Amino acid sequence: MSKPNVLVLGGVGFVGRNLVTYIVQNDLAQFVRVVDKVLPATAFLGPPHSEAFANEEIVEYKQCNLTSEAGVNKAYTLDGDREGQKFEIVFNCAAETKYGQTEEVYAEKVLELSKKCAEAAVKYNADKFIEFSTAQVYKADKKASSESGSLKPWTNLAKYKLQAEEALKAIDGLPVIFVRPAICYGLGDVAGVCPRVITAAVYKHLGEKMKFLWSSDLRINTVHVEDVCKAAWHLSQSDDVEIGSIWNLADSSNTSQSSLNSILESIFGIQTGFVGKALSKIASLKLKEATDVVNDKHLKPWSDLCKAHNILNTPLTPYIDQELLYNNSLSIDGSAITGTGFEYDHPNITEDSIRSMIDYFVDQNLFPPLD
Repeated sequence: MSKPNVLVLGGVGFVGRNLVTYIVQNDLAQFVRVVDKVLPATAFLGPPHSEAFANEEIVEYKQCNLTSEAGVNKAYTLDGDREGQKFEIVFNCAAETKYGQTEEVYAEKVLELSKKCAEAAVKYNADKFIEFSTAQVYKADKKASSESGSLKPWTNLAKYKLQAEEALKAIDGLPVIFVRPAICYGLGDVAGVCPRVITAAVYKHLGEKMKFLWSSDLRINTVHVEDVCKAAWHLSQSDDVEIGSIWNLADSSNTSQSSLNSILESIFGIQTGFVGKALSKIASLKLKEATDVVNDKHLKPWSDLCKAHNILNTPLTPYIDQELLYNNSLSIDGSAITGTGFEYDHPNITEDSIRSMIDYFVDQNLFPPLD
């Protein structure tokens, strides 16, 4: 069986760069086109991602604006030696992933973008279209949500991801499969677990105890990006996976605020705790003001810490959006996919995996070195 041509939309982002690397390292495709609005040279790609992107025999980068029909057609069109061929597999990692944006931004850069890319997949006769959604579409609950769990998106990003899912299900002839990852972490993570890691570095710098809102058992379930990439490829190749099916991706560690804090305590030598339910409740009544106070406390020390280590430009920030400070539990059952023959390589979040994340940025002079 010949290897497929693969199109990775949003391939310079966190999940995208790891997916490209997974495909290259495992020699899974004859050709990979990476499409993004961001240039790889400006995206802080460290090894092994930079090495994968440099493999010009297999990987081609193309800059496209996927919010425009012309940009989408450019992404899908094969030319030169590959004229007349098609992309058998399309992975859509493209979307606005920053929290706290306006609904108009999410409508254009999540919902409409996914629709345009999916319609093009039908037009250009792709065999599989893997759509990356989010587990934040489920109702916040301590009980783990399966794929049939109650839906109640609790971020605006998730609201439009769910709308995109529904829109794609309605497109005739689209061979779509959906994945809903929990909080994704790993090499290149800037918005999942990383803000808590950065905040821990700030509290070590300040010499203070790091305290969080709500309780120790608030669930913030996780999944390693390498498992997300492995799962996406597995689903694209399995004949037993139904078109239109949805798959949760979450490890079995049932990560909570407390369990992640334990890892951060060990890495940074700090104390952690919680402000308590009473103060958390008071803060929730004026959460915008509380969020501003928290971010003001963290941003200046982080800037000072970076300057002290001659870090002049970094994509990393301890800034946390208001949407993420509500008492919303992310508890996800990611076991269903194991019934298809998939196995998680990272069943638990570990200190070593967080240290590897930090090292990825330290090696690029984007994060202060650990003492």
